[in-house]
Formats: sequence, C-alpha cells, structure tokens
Amino acid sequence: MYGFYRVSVAVPELFLTNTAKNAENITNLISEATDSSIILFPELCLTGYTSGDLFFNQNLYNNQIDALQSILKSTENNTTIIVIGMAILDANRLYNCAVVLQKGKILGIVPKTYLPNKKEFYEKRHFTSGKNCTEHTIELCGEIVPFGVDLLFRDEYDLCFGIEICEDLWVVAPPSSQLAINGATLILNLSASNELIGKSSYRQNLVESQSARAMCAYAYASSGVGESTSDTVFGGDGMIAEYGNLLARTGRFSMQNQLISAEVDLQKLAWLRLTESSFGDETRTPSRNIKCAIPPLPEKLTRTIDTNPFVPSNPMLKNERCSEIVQIISHGLIGRMQRAKIKKAVIGISGGLDSTLALLAVDHAFKLMNWDKNDIIAITMPGFGTTSRTKNNAKLLCEALGINLKEIQISDIALQEFEAIGHDKNTHDVTYENVQARIRTSALMNIANKEGGLVIGTGDMSEIALGWNTYNGDHMSMYGLNSGIPKTLIRYVIEYFQTNANITHILQDILDTPVSPELLPSHEDQITQETEKLIGPYELHDFFLYHMLKYGARPSKILFLATYAFNGKYDTQMIKKWLKVFLNRFFTQQFKRNAMPDGPKVGMISLSQRADWRMPSDADFQEWLKDLE
Repeated sequence: MYGFYRVSVAVPELFLTNTAKNAENITNLISEATDSSIILFPELCLTGYTSGDLFFNQNLYNNQIDALQSILKSTENNTTIIVIGMAILDANRLYNCAVVLQKGKILGIVPKTYLPNKKEFYEKRHFTSGKNCTEHTIELCGEIVPFGVDLLFRDEYDLCFGIEICEDLWVVAPPSSQLAINGATLILNLSASNELIGKSSYRQNLVESQSARAMCAYAYASSGVGESTSDTVFGGDGMIAEYGNLLARTGRFSMQNQLISAEVDLQKLAWLRLTESSFGDETRTPSRNIKCAIPPLPEKLTRTIDTNPFVPSNPMLKNERCSEIVQIISHGLIGRMQRAKIKKAVIGISGGLDSTLALLAVDHAFKLMNWDKNDIIAITMPGFGTTSRTKNNAKLLCEALGINLKEIQISDIALQEFEAIGHDKNTHDVTYENVQARIRTSALMNIANKEGGLVIGTGDMSEIALGWNTYNGDHMSMYGLNSGIPKTLIRYVIEYFQTNANITHILQDILDTPVSPELLPSHEDQITQETEKLIGPYELHDFFLYHMLKYGARPSKILFLATYAFNGKYDTQMIKKWLKVFLNRFFTQQFKRNAMPDGPKVGMISLSQRADWRMPSDADFQEWLKDLE
C-alpha cells in the first residue's frame, strides 16, 4: 500500500542451547506478528550466541535443524517473511547465518561476512566468514537453497531487502552499503551485541546513521538476557530506523519476549535515491534476486505521519535549528551586501509573518557585522486594506529593535494608477489588488536606487510554490531572504525570537494575526481577506510540497498520508480539495519561479530555478489530478 511494509523485530526469551524451547518461543512470537510483512530475530537465536565450543557438537547442530523444521511446519500457512539466526554447516565449514523463511519454505541463507575475533569475541574459533560465498546453493531440510552474501529478496512491488549480521555493521565498509547500492531499501541485521557503558547509544547511532547514509530502512535485532552471563551481559536491543530516524526500539534487559513493529516506506526511499546523483554513481555488483510475495498491509498505519515535515519534531532541537536558520539567511545577506559593496538594506514592513522574520534576520546581520542600524531602511506602505493592528505591530517592532520606520501611503498613488489605466476604483478585482502590490515594490526599488541600497524580498517558499504573489510586485526583489523557508517554518523561527523580552508580546500578536495581503478594503478596521480561506491552510500546502518534491510522491499517496497526518482536523474531502488547488497553482505558477531573484537555500528543498527545481512553465497537470480520481 503506497510502498509501506510492516517490519517487526523480536527479542525472544532465550533458553541457552535448548533449541526445542527456543523454536517454540520463536513460533509464538511469529504468531503474534501475523499482520507484519517481515519479522526479524537475533543472531544464532535457535541455540544462543554464547554456546561456545558446543557449536562443535553434533547434538546441538542436529537439534537446531530439528528446531528449524518444526518452525517450517508451523508456518506453512504464514505469509510473513521470517528471518532467524542459526549455524549452518557446508563443505566442512560452519557459518553464522540468517535463514529466510516463508510459508514453510526456505527462501535463502545469508552467511556473516565479518567475524569479530577480539576481546570478548572469538567467532573465528567456531565460524568461517561467508565473504566469498556467492552463486552458491546448499541442501537444507530437503531443499536446495540459495546460499551467499549476494542475495537480495524482492517482491513485485517496492520490497527489496538484504541482510547483514552484527559485526558487519561495525566495520569500515558495511555489506549493507553495497546491498543498498544493488537496490536494497530495507536492511535486516541479526545481532548479538553485548552491553557495555556507552555502547547502547553508539549502537543506536550506527543504526540511524547507516539508514541515513544508505537511504534505507534498517531493522536490528540483538540477543537478550538469556545469553550466558559468564563474561558478558546481553540486553536485547531491537531497533527499526528509516532514513536516519528511529521509529521503534525495544526496552533493554527485559526478562520476557519483546516484539516491536513499525511501517517503513520503501517506495519513498527508492524515489529519494533518484534525486541523489551520487547514489547512481556507485558501482553495482552481481547479486541474486530471490522472489517473495508479501501480503498487503492492513488498511491502517500505526506509525506517526508528521503534520509539519519542515519543522523539527524534537523540541530539544528548536534553539539549535532556529539559530542555524537565522545564521544561514543572515550570512547570505551579509555576503550579498559585501560583494555588491552595498551598505543599506531596504525592506517593506507590513506587520505580517514574512516581513517580520526578514526584518529580524536583517537586524541580526547588522548586529553581527556591527553595522549602523540607520542603514536599515524600513518602509511601511499602508493601502486600502491595511488595518491598524498590522500597522501598529510594524511600528512597535521597529521601535523595539531600534530601527527607523518610514511610512508611504499608497492609496492616493493607487487611485492615480487606476485613473491612468482606466480602472474603476470600486471594482475590487485582481487589478485592484495587483496595482497596490506593484506600487509597493516600485517604491522599494526606487528608494533603493536613491539610497544605494538592496531591496530585501520577504516572500516565503510556500508563497513561491503557490505563486501567491504578484508578478513583478512582491514576487520581485534584489535578494529573497525568506525564499528557502516555508510558511510553517517561518512561524517556528519567529517563536524562537520570542526569547527577546522586548519584542515577545509584539511577535505573539503577529503570530496570532491571520495571514493576509491586506489588499481589499477592511471592514471596521478588521482584516477581510484571509489568505488561508482563499487558497487553503498553509500547513496542508507545506505538507503537499514536502512530499511531492522530497520523495516524488504521487497525489494519491500524498492524500493518503495527509489523511493520516491530519486525522481529526481535516477530512479526506477537504484535504483533496486543497490538494487540487495546490497542484493547479504549483504547475501554473512556474513562470513566476523561473524569474525569481536570488535567495539562500535553507533546508533540503528549494524552488530556485537555478539549482534545485527546474520545470517547464507550460507543463500539463491533468494527469496529476486524474491520480486523485
């Protein structure tokens, strides 16, 4: 379903060397994960990782084969893919392996590549590395089974997974990197990682970073407390990560079975790789594809879909991220002004979100460089729709920052323009609105020309995506300071500035003010033109923009994700309505983006026609709308 697969990681209660009990316990956990696509168990989970020289004993080996056969028999009607760890004998060599099962059959066997042989680990005493095992088969439980490190397991849709085992992840060049290069979007790791001071956090970092580097989902299952405690202790660490984000994790040191599950979006990861040119530059190696069939997921997802993908979900990172954003745009401005040998910044202040952030960033840049604030030329340009609330907020903010604010009343100029072009001043159409927007931009440009200054653009990425700006009006500037920041993130960064007690109450009122261009006449000094009532909520549009540009998601999948993310706030029909508006405006307004000014990229997405996003202005979007039917 849109590339989602439910992955489960199991850490069973272990009975050291008692293969029959272990098989029974594993079977019970499998029965609990019937709605999962894949269930992963730890390394050597049929015998226990710490069986030592008993691995050389025929009785233990034969018992684990019997245990495997019992699992195969009990899962004949189970479509879940099961991955368990056990020792496999071939050509008088013993291998530490992952055995992949489905519907009572063995799909393939992957041996461990890197065998730790240091300090508390002595794997080379018992096992042989499988690094040279390719294009090979073995006989097991009466079946001829593919065996080797070159195996990839695929279904007919989006699933492609590979396997590495424990130490394989800890080496300089993990096998999972090559598996990802060969097409695996899901990596499974069967592990027996003991507990040491600080090792848990490092292990998590490894899993998260490898999932990010390889642009994959990564499931990790490690042995639990049933292992021998003679010299080491095993805590039973299980994790599921996706592209650097931890989705689920077991609690360590549990005395009972543990089972965690999470849906991973493999379709998203596969399409993400298309936009990373360096991924395509990697050299593929020969691999064998093992076919498997995965049943569709249940209709409901259990994972959380972030409603604000542009905004960091971890509140602990807020100050760090906001500081970084402010540094990026401030230093972008500093660099532009220095290279252009310009000392003055000209900025229009409306009392709205975008101009507020731009002014705060300009102020920050001038503080960093110890430049004279008298060279910040702030202009407020009230028109027919300007309310006292926004005008006063603009005035109060400039006063609090110590910046002089000049006022240019544009209503009379607009009336002259209406008369010149023969437009009825009582016809409140797009011409009525855009004349005002272009007058404001013209005034800023002329002042910049007079003062030798740089006009700072305040429009944000959400407005740019929707084309919610007037061509050659607020669409144009000399440097688009906010062009890389979507509206939802603009709010987030302004909140960061509220730590300044002098402006806290002013910024809060700005945040509470409805977003509006204030181009239509106000009624009793109240805003009559609310942007989000006209084109839809910006939180929805930012959600649409993120998933369309970041992962190339089709409209039907975006609708599916948004329905989960905004459940209880917007129904499906409402989301579909605004998604159609988004698609219409995103496609038809590309001509404005093709003429947008320079501006700093802040996050992973940019709409600059010179860099990230290149699109013909006359592309037909009807096929995108059809996907929603």
